[in-house]
Amino acid sequence: MEIAIIAHDGKKADMVQFLNKNKEILFKEHIKLIATGTTGGRAEAVGFKVKKMLSGPQGGDAQIAARVAEGKTKMVLFFKDPNSSHAHEPDISMLIRICDVHNVPLATNEATAQLLLLGLDELQ
Repeated sequence: MEIAIIAHDGKKADMVQFLNKNKEILFKEHIKLIATGTTGGRAEAVGFKVKKMLSGPQGGDAQIAARVAEGKTKMVLFFKDPNSSHAHEPDISMLIRICDVHNVPLATNEATAQLLLLGLDELQ
């Protein structure tokens, strides 16, 4: 199962902490992680194997949206920073819309992401 991880700059440390907290689930053989560039680099730095896309502002959000539309990415964990504006907001909105269109679970905060991973673990 391919899971995308994305985090705005103000949430990257939170994402790394979340990944570490959920290593037992995310290190399972059937889980494959993809990420926008910088988030992926942070995940790799703490031991995760990640397929990195471009950074978000350079089109990484759009690349992940395409993978959702193609049926490759089955879950998106996107730690958004609601207190900052983002130049690539149209790409972010498009990713959220594509997840809705294709009925792909999308978490935009840690609490929801935790529930998705716990639910996923229960299904396996």
